[in-house]
Amino acid sequence: MRRTRKNRLTGSSAVTSRSTEPAADADGARALLSAAAIRERAGRLLGAALADDLPDWRLELGRLAATADFVTEVVRDRYPGLDVPVHARWRHFVFDGRDLWQELVARTTWTDQRAAARAAFDLAITSVLLDAGAGAGWRFRDPATGAMAARSEGLALASLRWFENGGLSDRSGDPNRVDAGALARIDAATIAGAFQVDAGNPLVGLEGRAALLNRLGARLRARPDLFASADTPRPGGLFDALSARAPAGRLPAAIILETLLEALGPIWEGRPTQDGVPLGDCWPYPYLAGASPHAAFVPLHKLSQWLSYSLIEPLERAGICVTQVDALTGLAEYRNGGLFVDMGVLRPRDPTALARTHGVADPFVVGWRGLTVALLDRLAPLVRARLGLTAEAFPLARVLEGGTWMAGRLVARRLRADGGPPLLISSDGTVF
Repeated sequence: MRRTRKNRLTGSSAVTSRSTEPAADADGARALLSAAAIRERAGRLLGAALADDLPDWRLELGRLAATADFVTEVVRDRYPGLDVPVHARWRHFVFDGRDLWQELVARTTWTDQRAAARAAFDLAITSVLLDAGAGAGWRFRDPATGAMAARSEGLALASLRWFENGGLSDRSGDPNRVDAGALARIDAATIAGAFQVDAGNPLVGLEGRAALLNRLGARLRARPDLFASADTPRPGGLFDALSARAPAGRLPAAIILETLLEALGPIWEGRPTQDGVPLGDCWPYPYLAGASPHAAFVPLHKLSQWLSYSLIEPLERAGICVTQVDALTGLAEYRNGGLFVDMGVLRPRDPTALARTHGVADPFVVGWRGLTVALLDRLAPLVRARLGLTAEAFPLARVLEGGTWMAGRLVARRLRADGGPPLLISSDGTVF
């Protein structure tokens, strides 16, 4: 989706469903806040596509083998030893072989592993929440290294330096932290200054990003049980909440996502709600409508899953073993989804649809994103077979990193001068 520079969400306002049985419906709505629900609804969409029964997308499953060949080629080119790390925000802090986060860690002293983990959570959460499409015209030049970066890597670099310089801290002697008070004071001008934005270097969704961080700050204060059990309210407090859910030192990855969706659900503005339950990145798709109010919703939770993957490493460095990582799904975002469109696996029934701008709530976009999740599950075994690796050795999180995300970027560069994705989607800076 090539994004238009609109700082607003062009989908409909919050969708609210009501029923004569609110308790049952609320339970149904909460069931959408899980990785299992993402995979189940994506599978329903894929089943309909296999039957050629979707109104907006046609599936060319025969093109999946060529797509697997291409992704395998990308993996081998990027990681000749097949030592692919987990898909996570931490990869975007590496420039020219220098891991800028690890350099920060090396020159910082924390009181213990848990304090270091809270700081890593602080950075990961704020950086991922800022990791929505920057637009094709924005760049960030790192004053420390001279590195120039755009898109997701540029947003990562800018957020790292903002964090390191104390721009998100309320403690003058402790810059490497994020505090609720600092988040509450952020406005569009603050982000513009930190991200080098000016008339010649525009960043999509400044107002949306600022408002999202403001709402995060308010949420930290509203849920001290999740964010302030060992410190003042900060995103890193979620480390302690997750630690409490791993009494034996083992934490299923799906619990990370479910905790994040509970913790952060109310910060998303203009998202669907059902019987008082904020659904986040979860949208109605009319084809799936059924007897229950929640039947038509397709949960995707892209940023929350991206964040779930990104919290695995700080948890494990603090001694918590994260298990069953493949319970999380692929990410329904424009590089993975663009890969399937550009490789001809997914074709719009209306060819002119790719020339029009869509809102994130449009069924055309919701269907495409749900199919992306299901197709990533189909693609992963094909890539593993070509690499001669097992699912245990090469889980989905490594296929994504190795992998599909970069393959989507590369094919986009081959097909379009600006390297943008194949769909035009309006973004307020909080979805993709």
